This record gives sequence, structure tokens and C-alpha cells, in this order.
Amino acid sequence: MPGTPLLVCDFDGVLVDGMPEYWWSARQTALTLQPGLDLPQEAPAGFARLRPLIHKGWEMVLMAAELSRADLDLEALLGAYERALPDALGRWGWHPDQLQSALEEVRSQALGDDLPAWLALHRFYPGVVERLRRLPGEGSDWLVLTTKGGAFARRILEDAGLEPRVVFGHEQGSKPDVLARLLAEARPLWFVEDRRPTLEQVRARPDLGGVRCFLASWGYLAPGDAQALPAAIHWLEPHQFEMPLAQWPGSDKVRVY
Repeated sequence: MPGTPLLVCDFDGVLVDGMPEYWWSARQTALTLQPGLDLPQEAPAGFARLRPLIHKGWEMVLMAAELSRADLDLEALLGAYERALPDALGRWGWHPDQLQSALEEVRSQALGDDLPAWLALHRFYPGVVERLRRLPGEGSDWLVLTTKGGAFARRILEDAGLEPRVVFGHEQGSKPDVLARLLAEARPLWFVEDRRPTLEQVRARPDLGGVRCFLASWGYLAPGDAQALPAAIHWLEPHQFEMPLAQWPGSDKVRVY
């Protein structure tokens, strides 16, 4: 409906806690590419610490392999994550497209072999399903914008009985580019994300000035993400997410129909 906000939600870390699935898929993929790696069944603490820095699926596989190294300096990796990626790729002789394709093959096989078990590795955050189902009553609709493969996100949403207007996966391009295309609809665009660097990328683009940005407090946040937030990025608590859109942070400064 023109004039009402279109709510754009990140998937992992905003709607769904999929940490068990991340590790399961990353571990399986790494073992497929490099049999014999010493990787535990349960996600190690280092993987949870790295998760806020991981942007794309292929990075999960690479980090699983890195965590198998006895000489890994985890603190150094955490402190210089982006700069460490090229060296890590070279160390294993891999490239991003190869890792992404292998990851999606592992997930596709899991869906075919034991779909209930794969779905059980995901958990919607408390209140999310009910909140999204109330949106139509406020005259708004919602969609998903994720770096996960769109087909996998859709299958998880279907299992919960959720029907977003559309799901944009990594196949549709970067999040800022997708948001730029959505702005062409000439309606308020509200973006909920748990990765502060992504929101900062959005805020840095002049053509995305019309996007209202919210940082989800319950997601995979890095230490310090909540500190000194710019005014254009609103901190969103779970109880605020469950409120009508007219009561969300900063809504007293904008018109919500």
C-alpha cells in the first residue's frame, strides 16, 4: 500500500537463529573439500565469536577450516578479519565461488536427505513469527533480504507458515543494490539488520538516504556494535520490534500512515 512502510528484514540474526545450521553446513562443506580436518560436531566458541564478522556463506566454510588449524591466532583473526580472508583462501587453495557452490550443494543434499532434521537446526527468535503475521493489519507488508541462498530461506519461512512478499537471496545482488531498486516503489523503506557494517554501507550511499535503518539488538552483534551509533541508525530492542510501526524508534520524527 503506497505511503505505508515496507519492512525489509535480514534473515539470519533478525528472524532466525541458525547458528547450529551454520556450523553444521560449514563443517560438512569443509570436510567435503578437505577430508580429514579435525572439526568438532558442535560449534566451537571461536566460530560464535567470528559469526558477527562473517558476511557471506562461503566465509563460514573458510572459517571452519581455519578453526581446525593448531597454530591459528584467533585474536589476530578477529582483529583483522577482512584483511585475513585473502591469505586464508590462498592457504587452502580455495576461491569464494567454489566455496559458495559447495556450501549450497551440501544444503541442497540435506534438504533432500532429511528435511525435518535440517529445518530443526533453525529457530525463529521469540515473537518474530507472531509479529510478522500482524503486519498486514497495520497496512504494511514485508520482505526478506539475505545473503543466504533465497531457496533455503524460503523453505524455512514456509515451514513456519510465513509468506513474505518476496525473498531476495544473495543471487539478487548486494543488500544496498537491492534496497536501491526497492526505493523505486516510492514508499517508506525500513530495513532491519543485525550487522552494523551493512547498515553503515547503506548510510554511506547518498541514493539510499530514504532508507530508515534499524540495528536488531538480538542478532549476531560484534562487541561495541551498540556503542556510538549514528543518529541515522536506530537501535531496536525485541519489545520495540513487537510494537506497532508507529511506535518504533524515531517514528515520532516521521509520518507513519
